[in-house]
Amino acid sequence: MILVTGGTGYIGSHTCVALAQSGHDLLILDNLCNSRADVVDRLEMLCGKRPVFVKGDVRDAALLANIFAQYRITAVMHFAGFKAVGESIEMPLAYYDNNVNGTLELLAAMRRANLRTFVFSSSATVYSDPDGVPLREDSPRSASNPYGRSKLIIEDILADLHRAEPDWRIARLRYFNPVGAHESALIGEDPQGNPNNLMPFVAQVAIGQREFLNIWGNDFATPDGTGRRDYLHVVDLAKGHIAALDYLNLQGGMLTVNLGTGRGYSVLEVVKAFERASGCVIPYKVGTRRPGDIAQYWADPSLAYELLGWKYRRGLDQMCRDAWRWQQQCDKRGTSD
Repeated sequence: MILVTGGTGYIGSHTCVALAQSGHDLLILDNLCNSRADVVDRLEMLCGKRPVFVKGDVRDAALLANIFAQYRITAVMHFAGFKAVGESIEMPLAYYDNNVNGTLELLAAMRRANLRTFVFSSSATVYSDPDGVPLREDSPRSASNPYGRSKLIIEDILADLHRAEPDWRIARLRYFNPVGAHESALIGEDPQGNPNNLMPFVAQVAIGQREFLNIWGNDFATPDGTGRRDYLHVVDLAKGHIAALDYLNLQGGMLTVNLGTGRGYSVLEVVKAFERASGCVIPYKVGTRRPGDIAQYWADPSLAYELLGWKYRRGLDQMCRDAWRWQQQCDKRGTSD
């Protein structure tokens, strides 16, 4: 059985489907602070079997001890983390407590349970402002906000742990920009409040929840002046976790890989692709750049292909089609804020 912390969230829920399709039993631990309990019902429909669900927090040592005593857990996939850059600047202590302290409690509980296989949800935000793209796993690291710094700190904790106790099997997966939704439209990104990412914002404009999209800057050194990012379909990202788990079970050790497509799409390219997918015009207004925004970054994903045999399968048009289908279902259910 695989313990999936944050398993009712956006990336966690899609990974639960991929795990179930690979034959794994699931136990989800989630405090539902940024997700909904009915995701478990939808996961049951997609997985063909209801995952075990425990409502709780990874910082609860007693709860973790009970879970590891009651269930035969063979590996942990850790998605339980706050993830909004802007919010992290306003609430740094909450981010360090939830993300860093939560991971420490989880690792300590695993250690006491003699469980040593751990897949960590890291981020491309651990990379410093790139002088050149694509970004490789050995590119310089730094962070300009508490969210990114929490991921960087956890990466260093995991490296120190593996150095001290080499029997740990650890994967640090550096995501670029997950978008899209499951093709069934049963699960997807359902942000509470204002979206933190481009794609759900565009989708909400298309569906009529918002009047227009703000584009922050059109004077970057890019072909159309808008920022370019590496967008990755969330289903492809989920499959990367299965490949990483399989690698750890066979090879052990410490694995650090980028999960991205290896190319950048500009804001305007995303807008045009979403217009094709939805048949809607996406109104937008151009504002000034935000502090800290960079022109472009994308992954070099070649190491993930070399070590894991993983690469993306779904392009930007499918990302937009699946995101639009999901947004329409959210609008029918009335669940999108």
